[in-house]
Amino acid sequence: MRLAVAGKGGAGKTTISATLARLEARSGRPVLAIDADANPNLSAALGVPPAATEGRGVIPASLVSRRIGGPGLTEPVDDVLDRYAVAAPDGVRLLAMGSPAHADEGCLCSAHAVVSSVLQDLSSVDRLVVVDMEASPEHLSRGTVRHVDAICLVAEPYYRSLETVRRMAALVDELPVRSVTVVANKVRSARDEQAIREFCERHEFALAGLLPYSDEVGEADRARVPLVEWPAAAVVVAAVAALAGELGPHRP
Repeated sequence: MRLAVAGKGGAGKTTISATLARLEARSGRPVLAIDADANPNLSAALGVPPAATEGRGVIPASLVSRRIGGPGLTEPVDDVLDRYAVAAPDGVRLLAMGSPAHADEGCLCSAHAVVSSVLQDLSSVDRLVVVDMEASPEHLSRGTVRHVDAICLVAEPYYRSLETVRRMAALVDELPVRSVTVVANKVRSARDEQAIREFCERHEFALAGLLPYSDEVGEADRARVPLVEWPAAAVVVAAVAALAGELGPHRP
């Protein structure tokens, strides 16, 4: 299954992506995590030491060629993963989209093409692929994630975050993605939960789950410890674990 996680900046995409990836890997499932953000943070959320990703984890654009219907890899995807993926805790493998090395150097077209090509060739149903997307809708407008099986839209219970989900959902609806769900994050009260549920009902979005707000998420980040390794955040981690079985085909 290829799952992309999207939403407004700061909604919790990276924390959810990393926690879900490690929990699923602990269950024995092969997991590939893809940091599809030009400002990468997924490695830190997974618990990969900075030195392990220096000069590694990024597939060179030279391994992507044009095909009818879009870009594609010039080598078998498993060979590419063996050469470029970085090992993360619990057996997770990590790839990154690539970041600009300098200012004023142009667009990230080749980086998007790499992500699209990898996703197209990762068709194994036994492997979970978690794609941590950037806050921009560019991945959707470019069709970079057109080959995922599901997109999870992370929403916080306030207007601007919900509006972002609504706009992104409209773009997802134009892609051949068979499943789209909403996950409510940082839910503090029954009023927050009601706001999310009413929003999803109004727009006919499937609500996959609700994650409670916890100061411990910030504490874990300040300590540079992955959430899944922070005992005080066990309630949030358990809520993410419950999502795993809900992120299937729920498109209206």
